[in-house]
Amino acid sequence: MQPDPTPLPSAQVPTAQRAVSRLASFGHALRGIGCLIRTQANARIHLAASLAVCACGIWLRLSAADWALLALAMGGVWAAEALNTAVEKVVDLVSPQWHPLARDAKDLAAGAVLLATFAAVAVGALVLLPPLAAKFS
Repeated sequence: MQPDPTPLPSAQVPTAQRAVSRLASFGHALRGIGCLIRTQANARIHLAASLAVCACGIWLRLSAADWALLALAMGGVWAAEALNTAVEKVVDLVSPQWHPLARDAKDLAAGAVLLATFAAVAVGALVLLPPLAAKFS
């Protein structure tokens, strides 16, 4: 008799196996972040901007609340950029020829990055400009 190929519900999977799967998932996510930075010029621009904002925040000795706002804003841009890249790759895979729906999907994903970036710039200005003005006055 053949073993049942139906996967076990997660509650029945042995704990050690679930831990390895979670660790592997974490590794896949890190690989994805590396792929994003290596292959996307815009991600490298986001990286430079994130590092500049962090350096400025350290120099200004921002409060924990200000860091939280900046982290959420930067994280939103990074998440949008990663999703945009994923959408582009999937669209290229399933629609190698030009198609108006493929164009729309890519443009919508790129628009999400732009919206997140505008919001992050606004947050950065609101958080960083007052202490910068105080530092130079």
